[in-house]
Amino acid sequence: MNLPSPIIREISFSKSEIANLEKTLADEKKKFLVTYPTVYVVNDQPSEKYHVYIGETTDIKRRTIEHLSSDPAVREDWLAFEQSETSKMFIVGHEHFNKSMTLDIENKLMHYMSSVPSVEKVTNRRTNQQSDYYTANEMEAIFTKIWRKLRQRNKELFPLEHVIRDSALFKASPFHKLTDEQMVARERIIQRIEVALNRKKENQLILVDGEAGSGKTVLMSSLLYELNQLAQADSENAILRGATHYLLVNHDQQLTVYQQLAKKLGIRNGRKFDVVNKPTHFITNHTENKKADIVIIDEAHLLWTQGKQSYRGKNQLEDILKRARVVVAVFDKHQILSREQYVDEEQLDTLIHKANLDGGYIKLKNQLRINASEETVNWIRNLIDKQEVGPIPHDDDYDLRIMKSPEDLQAKIIEKASNEENGISRMLATFDWEYVDKRRPEPADGSSEPKTWDVTIGDWHAPWNLQIEPTKDQKKANRGKAWAEQAQTIGEVGSTFTIQGFDLNYAGVIIGPSVVYRDGKIQFVREASKNKKATQQRTLKDGSKKVLSDELLRNELNVLLTRGVNGLYVYAVDEELREVLLGMKR
Repeated sequence: MNLPSPIIREISFSKSEIANLEKTLADEKKKFLVTYPTVYVVNDQPSEKYHVYIGETTDIKRRTIEHLSSDPAVREDWLAFEQSETSKMFIVGHEHFNKSMTLDIENKLMHYMSSVPSVEKVTNRRTNQQSDYYTANEMEAIFTKIWRKLRQRNKELFPLEHVIRDSALFKASPFHKLTDEQMVARERIIQRIEVALNRKKENQLILVDGEAGSGKTVLMSSLLYELNQLAQADSENAILRGATHYLLVNHDQQLTVYQQLAKKLGIRNGRKFDVVNKPTHFITNHTENKKADIVIIDEAHLLWTQGKQSYRGKNQLEDILKRARVVVAVFDKHQILSREQYVDEEQLDTLIHKANLDGGYIKLKNQLRINASEETVNWIRNLIDKQEVGPIPHDDDYDLRIMKSPEDLQAKIIEKASNEENGISRMLATFDWEYVDKRRPEPADGSSEPKTWDVTIGDWHAPWNLQIEPTKDQKKANRGKAWAEQAQTIGEVGSTFTIQGFDLNYAGVIIGPSVVYRDGKIQFVREASKNKKATQQRTLKDGSKKVLSDELLRNELNVLLTRGVNGLYVYAVDEELREVLLGMKR
């Protein structure tokens, strides 16, 4: 697509600079920056990191004067920009800009800038994705041209696009363009929340059911950001204005990502940045007489359904429902990995029935993570769900391969990771080798060298996740990053507990000895797994004990095989399974 280059002007953020803008522009550029719709990026670097505001307007001079004159009286962020002697503004114009496109470009800039490591705070008060419009097909190409030209001015503030797109912050951002299914779900959830709060209802449950890769995290992130905007003191929504809202997740690395997003985007309750927490923290700090208005639970299948050392209750979801007026829970029973999270069919049916009473059960059906044909997605699903291995379909868009050895698998992942355009690629494995968090195994044979917990197959071995010590520079760069984003982890193997909730561009999965092929079917061997949370019996409400290993080990396989966006490489330790998989390759 042969498109004109964007026109970008960088000025100091001041009344004198904006007043003189036209005088400094050549005639052919003047109309595109002064009379056409424009996008602008106000930025300052008060310390090591940047504060940024992104906007769009049909009159850049008038809008800038408003930001410098009126806005500082009512908003702290504009007061800081106005008083700073170092704040600047990029003004972006283009021959093909129209109102709809500048709104889309603004939204995409919010998406990118909230994912940039050097940016501490991004402010704007809306999400504004546009549906179809004239020239919508040009937007992505124009945005890339804009970003690259901005990068020429400031590489720290505008990093390489692929670096941003690979970050966990980018993938969890509320500024993704939602699908029609996600948009309908979000509006339906907000309507149910409004009805519940308006009618003074309590303990209301909205259940969002979706399999791995169905866009649940993006939906919840977008919902949280939208609720935060509607809760502002100047919101026109009288029902949601001032409503307290929380997001809970029982996953350490996802918690870190959400907390970073909340801080960058100013998501808070009043002046308190306590929006994102773990369930136990929320339960401890709220009572039935001190209820929150809205609680969103991402990955609700990770909630505990029995007590633990750090949790004295019996069921976290029940305890949260008692402490909130409305609970929005995102759930996928096929991602339950531990007996502590187990929910039997009767309990799940009860939850669905409770949500359905007020139209609060929402099912997400689209597969958004895997960029593959329907035939490839069905092949993966049949292997997991039906435990059947069929012929591997031809797919020009998705690289699905069976590897002959762990060495071949590792080499393929390293090859993919070495090309930055491929994005993040990592090895993963079923939990079939010993690993104890926060404790190293004893060195062998009196050696003083610290040993690691390894995935070992014959002479090949590699350490489990988060054991390779990063260099000093890597340690600094790793702050706040998920496991797969850290450079040194290319030499490690990730577990389900590390990778759950995240995706990879290419995933190399080692299917360990707990998964075998016998009598024409995939089967699960409880004794071969080292995941005690999956193999130990669960005591049910009636006091009986139940072995859950087949279900939980299947879920483990499900989590691993659905991580790869553009490709999946598989090595099976079990010889029969490996041979049948190799026999099915195209």
